[in-house]
Amino acid sequence: MKILVLSDSHGKVDNMARCVEMVNPRHILHLGDCIRDAEALHDLFPQIPMTTVPGNCDWGRTEPGEVLLELEGRRILMMHGHTRSVKHTTMNARYAAMELGADILLFGHTHYSTVDYDGKLYMMNPGSIGDYHAPTYGVITIEGSRADCSVYRL
Repeated sequence: MKILVLSDSHGKVDNMARCVEMVNPRHILHLGDCIRDAEALHDLFPQIPMTTVPGNCDWGRTEPGEVLLELEGRRILMMHGHTRSVKHTTMNARYAAMELGADILLFGHTHYSTVDYDGKLYMMNPGSIGDYHAPTYGVITIEGSRADCSVYRL
């Protein structure tokens, strides 16, 4: 199963649509900033399930700021990251993921992509798909008992 992970789209729905066409995911995760872009993407690809969380630029949204979901037997904690201060340290987000028994922690907000694996927890920030110079996105691949997180430049 391929899962497309997007964050910080900031109006670049066209970039997200290109990612969907290239990756052909079975699920899309959008980590906020801007949920309205995720909704527009879902209108283009209504057959692909999508899960979203709001970011700090998604004013007035009432959706939960963090979502724990299970896909293909993997527990994935999604957040934008601003409520856990990920621009300063990822420790608060990491502790939340560990307390919830997550296998994968996803966050955005910083616009800098990263993938880390400590033997128990994958931590991934897909960067910003809305970046004008170097848009990036993430892919989670789950095959049987194996999971992998990767970040790519569009």
